[in-house]
Amino acid sequence: MRTALAAVVVLAAMVVPRDALGILRLPVEGLALLAVALLLPARAVRPAATVAGTVLGVVAVLAVLDAGFRAVLARPFDPLLDATSVAAGVEFVAGSAGVPAAVGVATAAAVAALALVVGVALAVRHLARLAVAHRRTAARAVAVLTPVWVVAALLGAPVASAGAAVLVRDHAVQVRDGLADAEVFAAQLAADPYRGADGLLAALAGKDVVVAFVESYGRDAVDLVGPHLDAGTRDLAAAGFATRSGFLTSPVVGGNSWLAHATFLSGLRVDDQRRHAALVGSDRMTLSSAFGDAGWRTVGVMPGTTREWPEAGFYGYDTVHDFAALGYRGPDHGWATVPDQYTLAAFQRAELDAAHAPLMAEIALVSSHAPWAYVPPVLDWAAVGDGSVYRGVPPGPAEYAGAIAYSLDSIVSWVRTHGDDDLVLLVLGDHQPSAAVTGGGATADVPISVVTRDAAVLDRVASWDWTPGLRPAPDAPVWPMEGFRDRFLAAFSG
Repeated sequence: MRTALAAVVVLAAMVVPRDALGILRLPVEGLALLAVALLLPARAVRPAATVAGTVLGVVAVLAVLDAGFRAVLARPFDPLLDATSVAAGVEFVAGSAGVPAAVGVATAAAVAALALVVGVALAVRHLARLAVAHRRTAARAVAVLTPVWVVAALLGAPVASAGAAVLVRDHAVQVRDGLADAEVFAAQLAADPYRGADGLLAALAGKDVVVAFVESYGRDAVDLVGPHLDAGTRDLAAAGFATRSGFLTSPVVGGNSWLAHATFLSGLRVDDQRRHAALVGSDRMTLSSAFGDAGWRTVGVMPGTTREWPEAGFYGYDTVHDFAALGYRGPDHGWATVPDQYTLAAFQRAELDAAHAPLMAEIALVSSHAPWAYVPPVLDWAAVGDGSVYRGVPPGPAEYAGAIAYSLDSIVSWVRTHGDDDLVLLVLGDHQPSAAVTGGGATADVPISVVTRDAAVLDRVASWDWTPGLRPAPDAPVWPMEGFRDRFLAAFSG
C-alpha cells in the first residue's frame, strides 16, 4: 500500500498538474531518476533521492501555482514577478472576508505547499530505496520501458510524458525572456513620438475629460448587459449625448487592473510587474500628464486605494481622491466597499459642482470587482449623501452581470443628471473577468465608449469607425489597449 501511494504521488508530481490524465502516462523523468538510482553507489542513493524528491516537490508546487494563475489570470505563474500578485490576492481575501480569513488562507496555502514538497521527497526516497533493494527487477523495467517511451514519443503517442521537464524548461525560458525584455522595454520607453510635441489636446480645450474604468467589464459582458447598454444609449440620446463604441485588447485577464490602467494611459503594453516598475520610474508621458502639461487640472479617483499611492506622481495627478478622501460612511462590503454611484457623487461634489478650470479625471469604478458581494440599486442622487443611506438599502443579487449593469447604469444616470456640454467621457473595461465567468477560450477584449454632446468631438474620431451607441457591434474595431494613447493624441492635437 505504501509503495502504491508513493508511486501515485510521484507520478502526480511529474505529470498530473499539467495533464489530467497524467496518471496514465509514462514520465521520462521517472525513468531517468530510476536509472540514476541504479547507477549510484548504495550510500549515495538516499541523499540523492532526497535532493531529487525535494526538487520534484518544488516543481509540483510550481505546477499548482501555474494551474491557479491560468484559471484566474489566463497566464502561467512568473517565479520572479508574481510575489506581488500573491500579496495582492491575500490582500483581496482580507478585504473581502476579513484579516483572519486571509491569514488562514495564507497559512493553509503555505502548509499545503510544504506538505507537498515533503510528501514528494519522501515518496521518491521510498521508491529509490525499493529500486536499490530490487536492482535486477528495476534494471529490467528501465531496459524495457525506455525504448517504449522513445518509440511512443517519436510516434507522438500520448503515453509518453515529459511534463515536469517541460514545465521547468518553460519557466526557464520565461525567466530568460523576462530579463531580456527589460532592455526591449527601456527602448520603448525612450521612443515616444509625442515627447515635446506642440498643440497636444488643443481640440479639447475647455472640456472636462473623464476616463472611467469599469472593473472586469469585458467583451463577454456586452451580451449579458445588452439591454442596459441599449437603454443607456436611449437615455443618453434623450439628454442630448451621442455615443460611439469599440474594443481594446487588454494586456491582462482576470485581475492586475493597475497594469491595464498603465497600458491605457502610457501607450505601452504593461503586462507584468517588471514593466510596471520600469514605467513608473521613467518620465514617460501619459494621457493624464499630457492633459496636465496642456493646462488641465488632473485628478485620480481611487476608491479601492487605502494606502500610499506613489504612482500618482508619475501619472501627474494634482489630487488623488482615495478611499479616505472620498469620505464614505456607508457599510463595509469587503474589498469593493464604495458603491460606484457614491464614487461618482463624491467626485461630482469635490470637483465639478463649483466653477472650475478644465478637468481631466481617471476614475476607478470597483463595484463590479469579484466576488460581487454587494450590488445596490441606483438611488436618487440627492439621497446618496455620505453613503450612510446604503445601510438601509437591500442589495440585488450578487452576481457578475448584475454588478456590471449597476456600474453602467450608475454612469448613465450620472451623465444624465450632471453632464453638460463640456463633458467628454471615456468608459472602458480594464480586463475580462476570470475564466470561471467567461469559460475557456475568451478573448482579452474590453469595450470602450466615448460619450459627449459635442458633435465636433465625434467628428474627430469618425475615422475610428466605432459603433453608434454604448453597445459595440461584434465586428467593431479592436485595437491593442496600448495603441489608444497615440490615436487619442493624434485625433485631438493640433
